Amino acid sequence: MEVNFGLTSEDYAKHRAGFPPQFFDRIQHFAIGTQNQKILDIGTGTGTLARGFARQKSIVTGLDVSQELIEQAKGLDAAENLHIDYVVGRAEEMNFAAQSFDCVTAGQCWHWFDRSTVARKIRSVLKPKGVLVIAHFDWLPIVGNLVDVTEKLILKYNSQWSMNGGTGVYPQWFTDVATAGFCDIESYTFDTLVTYTHEAWRGRIRASAGVGASLSPEKVEMFDGELKSIMAEQFPEDPQQILHRTFTLICRNSVD
Repeated sequence: MEVNFGLTSEDYAKHRAGFPPQFFDRIQHFAIGTQNQKILDIGTGTGTLARGFARQKSIVTGLDVSQELIEQAKGLDAAENLHIDYVVGRAEEMNFAAQSFDCVTAGQCWHWFDRSTVARKIRSVLKPKGVLVIAHFDWLPIVGNLVDVTEKLILKYNSQWSMNGGTGVYPQWFTDVATAGFCDIESYTFDTLVTYTHEAWRGRIRASAGVGASLSPEKVEMFDGELKSIMAEQFPEDPQQILHRTFTLICRNSVD
């Protein structure tokens, strides 16, 4: 499936809920996101993680392949009077100076990379005791809930989409980082409810890989109309509470 999030950058910026405040609160227990800490956020998209760390006075660089998403990120940053340096490029080809970052983060994007290549690149740009954080913030499909029904509708329009049925937990990422030589691997999850109006949920789904980032504009419009009808008929309460799971994996470049 060919995916281009630039096609849906406006919906992405407006409707994709960023990582919840609890994520930034909890990760500070690992001394991540501290003042003047140098952080590289790869696959930054519209800057969800980057902005969270910039609010905490970290020095943040965002890297993403999509110029369109980065332009949206800059607008969101300006609205909060935050400064983040952005670079357009592929994570597999990052060419930052060796040992130049205290921390590298990858939010909602690790599955898009050539993971072994990116893990090696990350080790080269991290300081000797630097930290890699891989994080996800996923909706949870439970039989019959709005997420489950929405995923089935995506598959109706896009049979190549393969991200349905997720649990919000990624055991394969542990193998990725261990094989690359990272140490001191830790992980945790927690669940939260996110409030979405009908309009916002439709925008969130349009901004997904299986819809706006891969379907033709005509199919996106047809999909959106059908989702609107389904929600009106089967899920009339507006707004809806959508269950999400945050997954965080933390590992270090080396340990004493």
